[in-house]
Amino acid sequence: MRHNKKFNHLGRTASHRAAMLSNMAISLIMHKRITTTLAKAKALKKYVEPLITKSKEDTTNSRRVVFSYLQDKHAITELFTVISQKVADRPGGYTRIIKTGFRASDAAPMCFIELVDFDENMAKTAKKAKRTRRSSKKASAPAAEAAEASAADAAESAAPAKEAQE
Repeated sequence: MRHNKKFNHLGRTASHRAAMLSNMAISLIMHKRITTTLAKAKALKKYVEPLITKSKEDTTNSRRVVFSYLQDKHAITELFTVISQKVADRPGGYTRIIKTGFRASDAAPMCFIELVDFDENMAKTAKKAKRTRRSSKKASAPAAEAAEASAADAAESAAPAKEAQE
């Protein structure tokens, strides 16, 4: 019976699956975004997020634990220097899966998986102030006060000029 065994085997033996997920995790760390099938992306998300969490604490033991999963010095260096600095304040959810449609050959659902903090297009930016053609009461009130003040100044400056002419 398969009680409480939920992960996707992806149609592979355990050793093949571990090697595939390790290689995909290395590619994700090095390139920040990879395109794959939806099932593999979901499996990769469960595989790589604990490694990113482990990389937040840069100790010898955490490096050894992550290296036992990835087996790539360059990826470990990238993970512990660049990625861990970017995600230091994030409590989790380091990856994003975006569906892209279906593969032409076998109609497999495709997607890309990316590291959240490294996508400039999805980064939150300040929105522009919405411009309308109508004036609101809040906007017109200071403008009306400014118009009244300028009219009063003009009247005061005109009065001494009239006195000088007489």
